[in-house]
Amino acid sequence: METEQKGKKSIFENPMLSTKVKSSKVSIFPEGGLGYFIGPVLAILSNSILSAYLNRFWTDVLGLTSTTWGTVFSILLPVLSVALVVLGNIVVGKLMDKAKTRAGKARPLLLVSLPLIAIALIVIFFAPQPLSRATDPTGGDIWTLIWVAVGYNLYFSVAYPFYYTSHSALVTLSTRNSKDRSLLATISNATALAAMGLTTMIMPFFLGLLFVDNGAGGVDAAASMTAWKVVTIALILITVLGILVEYYFTRERITEESFAFVDRDEKVEIKPVKTKDQAKAVLKDKFWWIIIVFFFLYQFGGMLKNCSQLYYCISWFPGENGAYSVVAGGAWSGTLAIIGAIPTALGMVIVWPLANKIGKGRSILFGAILSTIGGLLGFIAPDNFYLVATSFAIKALGSTPAMYISLALLSDVLDHNEAKNGFRSDGLTMTIYGAIMVGMSGLANGIINGVLGACGYDAANPLTLITPELRTSMEVLFIGGETICYAAIFIIMLFMNVEKFNPEDRRIILERQKAECLASGKEWIEPEERMRLEEIEQERLAEENRVKELKVKCEKKGLDFEEEERKYQEAKALKEAERKRKLEEKKAKQEAKKAAKENKDQE
Repeated sequence: METEQKGKKSIFENPMLSTKVKSSKVSIFPEGGLGYFIGPVLAILSNSILSAYLNRFWTDVLGLTSTTWGTVFSILLPVLSVALVVLGNIVVGKLMDKAKTRAGKARPLLLVSLPLIAIALIVIFFAPQPLSRATDPTGGDIWTLIWVAVGYNLYFSVAYPFYYTSHSALVTLSTRNSKDRSLLATISNATALAAMGLTTMIMPFFLGLLFVDNGAGGVDAAASMTAWKVVTIALILITVLGILVEYYFTRERITEESFAFVDRDEKVEIKPVKTKDQAKAVLKDKFWWIIIVFFFLYQFGGMLKNCSQLYYCISWFPGENGAYSVVAGGAWSGTLAIIGAIPTALGMVIVWPLANKIGKGRSILFGAILSTIGGLLGFIAPDNFYLVATSFAIKALGSTPAMYISLALLSDVLDHNEAKNGFRSDGLTMTIYGAIMVGMSGLANGIINGVLGACGYDAANPLTLITPELRTSMEVLFIGGETICYAAIFIIMLFMNVEKFNPEDRRIILERQKAECLASGKEWIEPEERMRLEEIEQERLAEENRVKELKVKCEKKGLDFEEEERKYQEAKALKEAERKRKLEEKKAKQEAKKAAKENKDQE
């Protein structure tokens, strides 16, 4: 464990930026509930809306696929930008490796993402003007295309990697307790479901407000752009709130291990492991390759489904009057999303105990089988909404293990790699993970835009919504893409058995930490005792800060500090007495229930 002592303290030593999670053990609330669910749901909501509707904003409001140049541009931009997305994630990964503070190495980058995301959203939805629906673009159209390219890459290649890569690393850095990590992974991955659920279940019924009808079944571009500007401001406010909640109610216990034997008044910087050394370590690890390929297949198949869902519903399912339209397709898409959310929500309750019983890898494997069967069912009658909805629900249920516990499985892989090599490879791994999870949206949209352009799709002209070519293409993309990916996931997960090494990996890591501690002349303290002492220290520091804040408050308002402190202590004593009373009542009920059961057994 190499450290360099510096004279100047980190800004994250400031109590104003310290985590509000004081417990050394993972808790469902506030850590799980606020830090891993509410905060991320609000923070990810803007990305969910972009994933679901940015492409429609391009095609229906800006009219990108209505011109030759626009069609070529809408294909190339998201596909070529994947390289910039990867580069952006590499930069964030390197910064994360270097940003090892007492606040963590991932959490500080959440704050960096705040202004970047706000600026990027403004650029994306404040485009100068829609494209003229002509064969070739005018000069104004070219400026619109440039503006779109800048906004897209500012968000997906710069702003969102700062948030998503660091956000994704929090589960792997939260604790070494495998069960607690599985719990946090389940909660964390449920955020994607919740954010996408709000986007795909609720917004489709209000598409008429965002994609305003032009009176002929098409889209009024000017009115729609005005509506999206209002939505943008709301999204910025929601995102800022979400990131702040996530920052304050999460904690990196594994990163804190680096500071376990260093005095709090010392500024310590941990020397980061070089990227090339991380690469050497992970590239020869078969479990690492399996989990990375898994994430690629999972995200690519999911993005093909999500990004094509609305186009599929527009072209296959008409409204009550028998006419095909954007509004009718939105209603069908929203209904489909609601149906799919039911088994997905049910899976959240089932997956965690199932994974503890049979293992995370096997849970994902069996889920992949179910998703593949469900996908094949959808091909029987793609124009039958009830059959398609059934297929969609089965796939959703099968996808829940992959959705909820894959990050916990990745954590096991990283721990195994650390045990073998003596250092963690979070930076490089989360860089690649983030690039996959963000970049697949662009790759999927590029494919979809190419198909839309080839099929002559034009949102202003309702006749282009139901051509045979468009319907067949959307069937393949919406139903087939994810089905093929889950079939492949089933095959690769047959070889994933990293979990059997968990106990031995933990033992090796602890022995290494002990040896490094003793070699540095420090006293070794067992992890459980160290966590207990750390919790006591956190409580002491919190009490010191409370007293300081109360003194400042009394000075400003002319209050008597002794009197205010007395009131606080009395209120605290009453609260503690109430807590003890409730515990005693609970204990009494349990004992009564136990006694009743014993009496019944004796009878």
